[in-house]
Parts: sequence; structure tokens; C-alpha cells
Amino acid sequence: MQGFNTRLVHVPIESEDETGSVTVPIYKATTFRYPKIGAPVKYDYSRSGNPTRHAVEEQLANLEGGAAAFLFGSGMAAIHAALAIFKAGDHIIVGDQIYGGTFRILHQFFEDWGLELTAVDTRDLSAVEGAIQANTKAIYFEPVTNPLLQVTPVKGIAEVAQKHGLLTIVDNTFLSPYLLNPLKYGADIVVHSATKYLSGHSDVSAGAVIVKGQDLAKRVYFVQNAIGGVLSPEDSNELGRGIKTLAIRLDRQQENVLKLVDFFKKLPGIAKVYYPGDPDLAGYAELKQEAAGAGGVFSCELDDQVYDPVVFVNSLEIFALAVSLGAVESLVELPSKMSHAELSPKEQLAAGIKPGLIRFSVGIEDASDLLSDIKQALVKAKLAR
Repeated sequence: MQGFNTRLVHVPIESEDETGSVTVPIYKATTFRYPKIGAPVKYDYSRSGNPTRHAVEEQLANLEGGAAAFLFGSGMAAIHAALAIFKAGDHIIVGDQIYGGTFRILHQFFEDWGLELTAVDTRDLSAVEGAIQANTKAIYFEPVTNPLLQVTPVKGIAEVAQKHGLLTIVDNTFLSPYLLNPLKYGADIVVHSATKYLSGHSDVSAGAVIVKGQDLAKRVYFVQNAIGGVLSPEDSNELGRGIKTLAIRLDRQQENVLKLVDFFKKLPGIAKVYYPGDPDLAGYAELKQEAAGAGGVFSCELDDQVYDPVVFVNSLEIFALAVSLGAVESLVELPSKMSHAELSPKEQLAAGIKPGLIRFSVGIEDASDLLSDIKQALVKAKLAR
């Protein structure tokens, strides 16, 4: 089976001979019987391996083109596992525009653990190479950043990493394996907050790590089994079900995004629109080198002399004012007051977070309804002159 949509539905090929079930059963057992002492067994204890979880791990390994995949109880647990293969004294180069939770675990946990970190703009390969030290072990980045949607092609980073014997770790949450396969372009490890596009319904917290080779598989599996932050059988089943509709959901989400982006590009009082899936906007050429699309998230800056951004987001009715992304329902957030509120105004501006920056995660609703919602909120948010 070669087609992506076919593999979404039919990988792994499972047979349940007793009943003929066409889906993988939910195996809630915490322990599994040995036939006898010394007999080889595939499963012995659910933390170490569970048939329901393993089926979804096989599915993700296939979709990302990896040797193995490992599921965890959250995206942060997955990121922790990918970084826990390193030891005190190792140096990691990190993209300077990474998810806030990743920033927190790097600087408030792994630095205390003994990892050394250097943040760089990964779009600048000379800066990446210039940050390499004798103890550097890996480069960690996001190919499309949040919330400014800056694009870093995987291949360039991977070539620098391979030249110096380093690992390339890619957070592929924003694009998913439907739009980008980082391992194909030289990455060694891919991580996902599977809570987002892979699950797609805002009802499962999950994370995934997919690796290129068996050596890395052994290292990540050790962390998964030793620390034990595994995904439950029930949530594994929900995640596997969500993955089956990944492509059709993202197709609709991207169609909707382009219609909303086209509206905002033409609207007076909009300072800037960020979406690399639009040929007129920054990052498009770089994204098209490797990715089949830009996903369902875009951002725009309201001119705060024209619109009140707080009134705007508070006035939206279909778009839920909430963090997260990638689900069937549309969400909106104001980074300066939500995801980046812990930064001072000066720090926010240094990170490109202006008071009028709005991030939209677009769902599968009718685009006409989403546009109507935005228009009525803009009317309420417009400042008197």
C-alpha cells in the first residue's frame, strides 16, 4: 500500500481471528500471561508494551517513514523523551522560535540536569553552524514556528548536522506527516504533540516520537519504558481513530485558511498576515521545497490604532478563545495576553509579538460562517476616530 490516504486507514494490517474485528481492540489489560517459564512473549506488562498502543505506534512509524514510533501521554512527555536520550554536559542547538512548553522544559529542567543550550535563528544556516561546539550533539527546531509561522527547511539543517555528526530533531506538530516527512529530508527524530492534528478533535492528550533507526529506537524505548509516561489503551484507540481522518480534515482546514487569509490581506487596518501557504506571503518558497501545505494555522496583526485586539477576540462567536490548535473546531488566541503573557512588553516585541497579533487555528466549519464571524467582530472592535 503506497497511497497516504490508504495507509491512514489500513496500516497496520491487523487481523483478529476470533471475531473478525476490522479495528484493533482496546486491550485494557495491565499484564499478560506467560505460557510457561522461559517462553518468549511479545507483551508482558502494559507500560512496556500494549497491543492497542503498539498498533498506533506502527501506524505513525509508517506514515512518517520511520523505523519505530513511541506514544506518550502528552506532547511534552514526548519532547522530554526525545531530549532525555542526552546526558549532562551535552550541548544542543535550539531554534529561537520554539513552543513555550519546550522552552520551559529546556531551561527549567534540562539545563538543571546539565544540558547546555544555544538558541539560534535556524533559517540562518551559517548561524547554526557557527553555534556548533565540541560537545554539540543535536539540533532541535520547528520547521514552521508558532505564532509567526517562520519556515526552516529540514534538509539544510540536516546537512549541517550530518556534516558534524549531530542528530536532527524536528517538532512536526504544525504540519503533521500528511504535509511533511522530516525523516525523508535527513532528520533523525520527529516529535509531535499528537493532541493537535493527529488526534484532531480536542479530546485526547498525546505525544509521539518517531525515529529513523534501530539505535535511536532502543534509546527512546528505554526512556519510554523506564519513565513510563505512556499513552493509555483508551487514548491510543481515540488517537488511532483521529489519525484515519487526518488528510480530509487538513484539506478542509487549508481551504478555509486560504479564504480567510485572502480576506485579511485585502482588509485596511491589517498590518501583516503570516501564512506560508499563500504565494504572496513570506516563507512560501521555502515551504514548497519540502512540504505539501502549510496547515490550518495563520496569524495576522491588527493595527491597534484601528482595531482593539482584545475586543476583537472577545467578540468572536464561532472561534473559541482558547489555546491549542489543529482540531475540527476553530480557535483563536491573543499571544500577547495568553501564550506569551509571561514576557514583558519589551520581550514580546523582541520576539515579534505585537499587541495586535492574533493567531487563528482554523477548523472544518463552513468558510462563509467563519468569515461572517470575523466581520462582525471587526465591526465591534473598530476604534472611533
